[in-house]
Amino acid sequence: MPDASVPDAGVRHGADPFTSVLVGFAHELRAAGLMIGTGDVLTYFAAMTPLDPTDLLDLYWAGRATLVSRHEDGRVYDQVFRRYFLDEDAPAAGQLPLDPESVAEAEASLVMPGTEPGPDDDTEDQERPVLGWMASGVDALKHRSFTACTPDELAALRRIMTRMRLTPPRRRTRRTRLTTGRGTEPDLRATIRESMRMHGEPPKQLFFRQRKTKLRPLILILDVSGSMADYSRHLLQFAHAARHTSARVEVFCFGTRLTRITRELGRKRIDAALEEAARTVVDWDGGTRIGQSLDTFVRTWGRGSLGRGGVVVICSDGLDRGDPEVLAKAMERLGRLCHRIVWLNPHKGDNRDFRPSTLGMMVAAPHIDLLLSGHDLASLEELAAALPVLG
Repeated sequence: MPDASVPDAGVRHGADPFTSVLVGFAHELRAAGLMIGTGDVLTYFAAMTPLDPTDLLDLYWAGRATLVSRHEDGRVYDQVFRRYFLDEDAPAAGQLPLDPESVAEAEASLVMPGTEPGPDDDTEDQERPVLGWMASGVDALKHRSFTACTPDELAALRRIMTRMRLTPPRRRTRRTRLTTGRGTEPDLRATIRESMRMHGEPPKQLFFRQRKTKLRPLILILDVSGSMADYSRHLLQFAHAARHTSARVEVFCFGTRLTRITRELGRKRIDAALEEAARTVVDWDGGTRIGQSLDTFVRTWGRGSLGRGGVVVICSDGLDRGDPEVLAKAMERLGRLCHRIVWLNPHKGDNRDFRPSTLGMMVAAPHIDLLLSGHDLASLEELAAALPVLG
């Protein structure tokens, strides 16, 4: 029997995903004990009419203002909202395309630890996650170095990482597709076929062929040596998120040797994926042979479809104990094979006038197309924003 207090549950199977999501959310709230009727749901719809349905903050506050009538229901509302919109198996995740930036802000706001409670603060209210009040705190957390974060803050950053998407630039392929707009050459077969369908009359529009585009491969090569111990786990978490939210991502680790861990990071749960990756990488927290590892990549994987024409992101501090000449030759070959080379060096930090000081970075610098830090979440977001325009 459908619930009489909320619009018919059959609506959620209709053609409009926005309607289905809001009705389903109202059902979840009522199942959790909130007194929500048809009028409240209609008011929620009216409140969302001038707002952006893909903005999670708009969804939150519109529902909070129209569906919560008692102060004590606020905590239940937050819990249901997280479960319905933000969890890994959230019902709304596959129905409504949410804005990634608003999702990231909502994630951080709901998991970010509050300030230290004062003597007059209510403990229960202090522990309660409140969405939207932490916007400035979220921004500050994104610009805080991984080494300066508390365990609770690192947990909040990890949840934000799961929503980040890396989109490499596209390249034109040799295959073509039909288009009615401007193309590289006219499609005579399609034009004649349309003319025959019109009994010999000239077609109303001309058909052209246009070259297809496809995403370039994205290769992440992460330094897990002892000198990168403060950052390697966080960069691996970032690679795990990229592996699950982006297409054509390959992940490698190196210390004294190169190890491919794409399959290991394919596991859905981050802890299980990192544990399996740790068993596979035998030189964790050891020495660093950047040149030898990159040479192995070029010789073994770079010449095939995996690396050719792709975007290679190297995460390392440049402290190489190997032969600088080997590193120089490997970077030169890698630069000829791939489309662009991006280097993340945590020692760069927020210094815009950073100049390489280690021998490894000085050798690699002439072949690097983009140098970022990778020491905090803001720099990783900068990488995600820069990738699509690396033409």
